[in-house]
Amino acid sequence: MIICAIISINTFANDQRNIVPSELKTATVYKSGAELTHTAHANLQQGNNELLIDNIANAIDVNSIQIKTASAVTLMGIEFNKNYLIPVEKSPRIKALEDSIEHLQNKRTDLSNALTNNDELYQVLKTNRDIKGTQTGMSVLELIKLMDYYKTKLAELQETKTSLTEKIKKIDDAKNRLQNQINEETKKNTSTAGRLVLQLSVAISGKYDFTISYIANNAFWSPYYDVRVDDIKSPIKLITKAKISQTTGIDWKQVKLSLSTSLPSQWGNAPLLSAWYLAYINPVYAMNRSLTMNSIQPMSRAYKMKDSGGDGVADEVFVQVPYGSVKQSNYKSQEPLYIVNGAEMSKEEYSKISPSSIKKVDVLKDANATSIYGSRGASGVILVTLKEGMEDYVSVADNTLNLAYDIDLPYDVPTNGKSQTATIATQEITAGYKHYAVPKLDKDVYLLAEIADWGKLNLMPGEANIIFEGTYVGKSFIDPNSTNDTLNLTLGRDKRVVVKRDKLIDYSSIKFLGSNKLQKFTYQLTVKNTKKEAINLLLKDQFPLTTNKEIEVELIDNGGAEINTDIGVLNWKLNLAAGETRKIKFTYSIKYPKDKVLNLN
Repeated sequence: MIICAIISINTFANDQRNIVPSELKTATVYKSGAELTHTAHANLQQGNNELLIDNIANAIDVNSIQIKTASAVTLMGIEFNKNYLIPVEKSPRIKALEDSIEHLQNKRTDLSNALTNNDELYQVLKTNRDIKGTQTGMSVLELIKLMDYYKTKLAELQETKTSLTEKIKKIDDAKNRLQNQINEETKKNTSTAGRLVLQLSVAISGKYDFTISYIANNAFWSPYYDVRVDDIKSPIKLITKAKISQTTGIDWKQVKLSLSTSLPSQWGNAPLLSAWYLAYINPVYAMNRSLTMNSIQPMSRAYKMKDSGGDGVADEVFVQVPYGSVKQSNYKSQEPLYIVNGAEMSKEEYSKISPSSIKKVDVLKDANATSIYGSRGASGVILVTLKEGMEDYVSVADNTLNLAYDIDLPYDVPTNGKSQTATIATQEITAGYKHYAVPKLDKDVYLLAEIADWGKLNLMPGEANIIFEGTYVGKSFIDPNSTNDTLNLTLGRDKRVVVKRDKLIDYSSIKFLGSNKLQKFTYQLTVKNTKKEAINLLLKDQFPLTTNKEIEVELIDNGGAEINTDIGVLNWKLNLAAGETRKIKFTYSIKYPKDKVLNLN
């Protein structure tokens, strides 16, 4: 049964107290927050029990807590708190930094000992350098030699001290940097976990299983893309990835992971209808439509297939994975032949394959089997296709308001706030390619990919890394909220197509007509295709518009462009052969009062 959280604690005089750990099994990560599901096991005595369940996230929505257990156990109350007594497990990064500090400390100790010995020798030398007046028999030459010895030795000791002091300072600086990095890593690794305290009434003593689920706050995921284009004759390979981050205080180890595009809602009232008034809106394409994929079979269930035998009748065959037991009355007692990804494999080797790694199982029998595999296939052949890319492990549930990506691989996500990357989908998309230039604003020519009917792709807003012809060319942004029928992706600048915009002085002029000034402007656009293949180019420029009655604008020559009079944009759709150069001229005039100044550029 499901028992919702009761945020109250009853105190009993003779409670049996028990502390047990919980194991995180599944995590459904939302754009903000995550639903975590744990399991725990406890031996409970008849009567009142206090059960402490550890390894819970450090920040949760207590209203979302749900506990599932046997009907013999009655939940009387729940309390959530943080457990500061659990030993903190250091990350490999922190351990490596601490090992470096220990190594430096050992070197510093050796240097400090050498410095102490040097200082003691220096003091001994200073103490014994005085020449008493009672000393006799020392010649001037011997005195000079003695003074030179003291001078040289003192200089050597002083130099050694300076060198040792400098080395110790460098080691101290390095230790401080490492310690600062450890402090930074420690702040990132939020390791304080939570704890649930359950007050239980138990009808019968025994061992009971608990399933705990709740919404944790400190987790999220965000999508991003890799857009790979081999050349302008190939389709786009769109790879959807997810950055997953969490600081829940518990490491997610070998967790069944799901990613959802929705946000968890913990509040809500029954809906009430109100008046519906029509108004203009900006149409937005729905993100979640028509993307269907075959669900991945559960790990422990049998695969159900149809095989076409020699009699031409389709029989149902059940193959249990991974042990390969084939239940079919007309099969002989011998073991079938196992073919995995085209290679023959023994039953023992086949049994070691993880069920989650199997994509498809087909069965051949009788003539179909022996015609391909000869006598080896007399007892039937089991053809196994293994999963390859990450997309084979991801199933997509296309719900009304959101998408859910279920990843059929166990994942580790440490509680350090660092992003873990998961590939959730790979799609090949047919696209049209064109070049695009606006020389008034940018002297470069851009290569664009046009994707039609893109609403079916179920895209989410996110950055995209553009890889064109095997080279990373930069970033773009995919905006699925666009209202355009065609989605344009910028693939980068193509330096092999050159565009130039010049104002032609000979064709431009200024005239004065009474109190007005008439200016004529002529521009020439030059485009050169230096590539070895023809290209399609969309070339844009503009002429000014006015809402002032004193200003008159006339487009004299549009140069053969398609005109958007609403915004004053000129469009030329050009097909340029390899090595071709094209020149286009357009002219417009502006008439306005001569005592005024206009923004003509």
